[in-house]
Amino acid sequence: MNDWLGLHDFIFYRTRELCWWAFEGTFLESSSNDVAFFIHTLLTCLITFGGIMISMFMILWIERKFYARVNDRRGATTALRSLWVGENGVTAGEWWNMIPYGLGKPVGAINGWLNRVAGNDGHQQEMVNRVGNRSWYGVSIFPGFFQNLADGMKFLIKEHMVPNRADKVIFELAPFLVISSTVMILGMIPLSSGIYGANPELSVLFAFAIFGIAPLGVFFAGWSSNNKYTLLGGIRSAAQLTAYEIPLLLSILGVCIMAGSFNFLEIVHFQHSSGVWLLFLMPLGAVLFLVSMIAEVERIPFDMPEAEAELVEGWWTEYGGMRFGLLFAAEYMRVYAASILFAHFFLGGWHSPFAGLIPGGPLIPGVIWTLLKAWLIFTVVFVWARTALPRIRTDQILEFGWRMLLPLSVIQVALAIVYRIYLFDASALNDSTSGGWAWDAGLFPWAVPVLTTVFWLALFLVFMNDEDDTEDMERMYHVQTLTPAGTHTAGTE
Repeated sequence: MNDWLGLHDFIFYRTRELCWWAFEGTFLESSSNDVAFFIHTLLTCLITFGGIMISMFMILWIERKFYARVNDRRGATTALRSLWVGENGVTAGEWWNMIPYGLGKPVGAINGWLNRVAGNDGHQQEMVNRVGNRSWYGVSIFPGFFQNLADGMKFLIKEHMVPNRADKVIFELAPFLVISSTVMILGMIPLSSGIYGANPELSVLFAFAIFGIAPLGVFFAGWSSNNKYTLLGGIRSAAQLTAYEIPLLLSILGVCIMAGSFNFLEIVHFQHSSGVWLLFLMPLGAVLFLVSMIAEVERIPFDMPEAEAELVEGWWTEYGGMRFGLLFAAEYMRVYAASILFAHFFLGGWHSPFAGLIPGGPLIPGVIWTLLKAWLIFTVVFVWARTALPRIRTDQILEFGWRMLLPLSVIQVALAIVYRIYLFDASALNDSTSGGWAWDAGLFPWAVPVLTTVFWLALFLVFMNDEDDTEDMERMYHVQTLTPAGTHTAGTE
C-alpha cells in the first residue's frame, strides 16, 4: 500500500518531461533521461533532508519541555521580556540612545511601551531573581523551539580557536567527518513511500556503513586536540562504539532476514503486507536496537565519551563556536535518525496503526505517521532514559555490550531465521489497504506475534523482579544495596 502523497513520482515525471522539452533537438537529447534522473534524485534528497531537519526542531523543544516538566517548571518559552528587561535588577541602561540616525528616541519609546505591556513590571510580572527561577518568562509569543535559533546565532558569532600544538588538519577535519556522514544518512532515510531520496537496493547496508564513519571522526577529534581529557574521551568512544556496533548490526540483520530485503521501502511495506509490525515479532531485537543506538549516539546512560563531570566535555572539549554547535547538532541528528529508523524497522514506518480496519484507507499522509512515531520514540526512550538513568561506569558499559548484548543479538538472528523459514506464510502476503495474515501459523490470526509478545513480556517481568539479598555478589547490576550504608570499610574486599 503506497502513500497517497506521492511526491517522489510527481517530481520524477515532471523532471523527465521538462528535460525532454528543454533538450529536444540539441546535442543533449540522448542524455535527457540521465540529466532528469540526476535532477530528480538531487531534488528528492534535498526535500527529504529538509523535511527531517525542519521537523528536528520539534525534538529539541520536546526535550527541553520534558526536562522542565520533570523539574516542575514551564520549560522553554520564547517571551518578549528577554529583549529589554534585565535580570535581578541589572539592565543595559538606556541602550537605545546609542542608536544612530536619530532612531534612538522612537526605539526607546517602543521599548518603554513593550516593557509596560509585556515586561516584568509590578508584582504580577516580577523580575527573574536568580538563574534557576524560570517560573515566569513574561508574555509568551512563540513556542520554546525558537530558542534554538538564538542558540545557533550565538554559535555563529563566537570565535573559533585551534589549541596550541594540536594537529590542525585533523582537528579541523574531524567535525566535518562526523557531520557529513550524519547528513548523508538523513538523505538516505525515507519519510514515506512517496517522499524519499536515493533508494538503492541495499540502502540499509549503505546507510549503516555511513553511520560507522562518525566514530572515526570522534576518535580523530579526541586525539588531535592535544588534551588529556579529549584523548580519554576519544579512547572511551572507540571502545564503546566498537562494543555496541556489532549488536546493532546484528539486530538490523534480524530485521532484514524477517523482511527478506535490505531496502528501507521494502522492509516497511513487508510489515503492512504481512499484517503485523516487527516490534511484535521480535521484541528482543527492538530492545537491542534501542539500547545499541543509545550507546552509538552517546546519550545518557552511555555518555562516557563526553562525561562532563570528569572530562569537561570529553572529545569535543577544545571545540568552540560553530564547530561545537555543529557537533551538538550532529548528535541530535543521529538521535533523530535512530528514532526514525526504529519507526521504520519495528513500527511499520509510515503505515498507520490498524490501517486495514479503517474504511476507505488511511486519510493522514504517511509522513505524518513517520514523524509522530519518531517523536514518540524520542520522548519515551531517549529523553526519558536521559532524565531517569544515571551514567554507568566504563567497565560496566563494555561488559554489558560484549557479555550481554552480543550473545542476545546472535540469538535474535537465529530466531529471525526460524521465524522466516518455519512460521511465515508467504502466500498470505497482501499489499492492499487491508494488509495480509502471514503470521497465523495455522492457529488463529496474529498467533505468532501474540504468543511472541506475551512470552517476552513475561520473561521481562521475571527478570525485573529477581532481586534478592542473597544474590551473587559479582552480579553486574542491582537496584538494592547489598552492603548497608556506613558498614563498608575501604580496602577490605
